[in-house]
Amino acid sequence: MWDAITAAAATESPLWAEATLGEGAQDREPVFSSLAPELHALGLETIYEGYLVHYGRSRLFAPADRDMALLLGDYLYAHGLVHVAKTGDVEAVSDLAELISLCSQARADGRDGDGAAWAATASTLGGGGLELARSALRERGDATLLDAGARAAAGDAAVDAALAAHARHVG
Repeated sequence: MWDAITAAAATESPLWAEATLGEGAQDREPVFSSLAPELHALGLETIYEGYLVHYGRSRLFAPADRDMALLLGDYLYAHGLVHVAKTGDVEAVSDLAELISLCSQARADGRDGDGAAWAATASTLGGGGLELARSALRERGDATLLDAGARAAAGDAAVDAALAAHARHVG
């Protein structure tokens, strides 16, 4: 999975090839894909890597500057969505597009809750049903429903592990 993400980016742009960390410097720990169907693991981790390039500490890349980070992150978002779209799971693509939007808004507003949004989306990917929980985060900064949904779908231990890994990358 990790080689597929870095190889695709390197093929897309020589700048991103230069930004790719050496294999020994990469952190190849899956974060939220363990909560999702295996079918969507590559797409989900590609999108999450884009999120980390924008808002955290990338596991695979070290962009030279903020402009490159913005472009690389956007590429990773789009490429991850393409991976998921190739499965034919239109609902999963919709869920992930909503996730990207929701987390970007939360970051812009200085709100917490992105980890719960990632966990809930990954654990229910393609199943829908997160509208009310997303609205609670978007409108009130309340991630309680997202967290509860993730835990109901994937279990406390799996969600706790994913959230701990997420915290290591975004602080």
